[in-house]
Amino acid sequence: MESAKSEPHRVLELFSGIGGMRMALEEAGKEFEIVSAIDVNPIANEVYKHNFGAETVRNGNILSLTAEKVTKLKVDTILMSPPCQPFTRNGKFNDINDRRSDPFLHICELLDKMPLVEFILMENVKGFENSQACEMYKARLREAGFHYQQYILSPHQFGVPNTRHRYYCIAKRHGADFKWKSEEIITTSQAGYGAKQTLVGTIVDTQQDALGQYGLKSATLLKHLPLMDVCTPESTNSMCFTKAYTHYAEGTGSVYCPLSRQEFDKTYALAMGAEEDEDRKLSVLRELRVRYFTPKEVARLMSFPEHFSFPDTVTNKQRYRVLGNSINVFVVSVLLHEL
Repeated sequence: MESAKSEPHRVLELFSGIGGMRMALEEAGKEFEIVSAIDVNPIANEVYKHNFGAETVRNGNILSLTAEKVTKLKVDTILMSPPCQPFTRNGKFNDINDRRSDPFLHICELLDKMPLVEFILMENVKGFENSQACEMYKARLREAGFHYQQYILSPHQFGVPNTRHRYYCIAKRHGADFKWKSEEIITTSQAGYGAKQTLVGTIVDTQQDALGQYGLKSATLLKHLPLMDVCTPESTNSMCFTKAYTHYAEGTGSVYCPLSRQEFDKTYALAMGAEEDEDRKLSVLRELRVRYFTPKEVARLMSFPEHFSFPDTVTNKQRYRVLGNSINVFVVSVLLHEL
């Protein structure tokens, strides 16, 4: 006798951004229906609409969400990536005292009032695990009858050439049969993922004419290049991209040189040897053709599918900002299998 086909998961996507969680569901091959996707960022919502249509996404305040509304929607899964600023150095680690954490704390208070919700996946910045908000979240999960597993993982552990350590917590109401079960926070990839490391050179565009706008300006080459992480085609990793990429030179993401590492090192050494002659130094540095990664390339490094795109109305600066606030699609898809 054939078993009946299971119903698609009814998913509520909170802090939905540009739709990374939704794309992770697609990557995981799960049957699902996004019942509602909510975010306060109008630019992110425009990108979401551009890729998935305007039916489910809405510009909304999560503080206005009630348990009754969620129950009425018959949601069984919640996916969320709350604002990370309250848990970062730039956000001054204000934790639960930061007003930007209020929507997440509001959801915490609703957990035991939403009996139909069976599964929750939450992502945040590394460091969240040491916060008061994290302790509150775990306490509310336990009170609501959820079992949970915590992780700190980076896509580089799974063969993706990008480092982006993030905190993840997956929770389910019935059964604690997580394959990767541990009382501690899991920090290593399991189940054979990451056997093959992808090279940066396989994800970059090569049409030089279209890439001119991404080249490093002269002042940046002279002042900041020694402090920047430069990827070449054979690189197996890149730095975490933040929303300030291209705006600040240091610590916001890697840059790319189309030469081999050997050629880069040789040419860079020549430039550094011309210390007294700044014009000569700059001329040699330009031969490296170092540039920023394009928004499309950053999206690839964050495992977004090739069909993902931006509306023409969204500027490059806005594209980098919303990508910097997003998730790695592949890592979340692996955790959805766990969930």
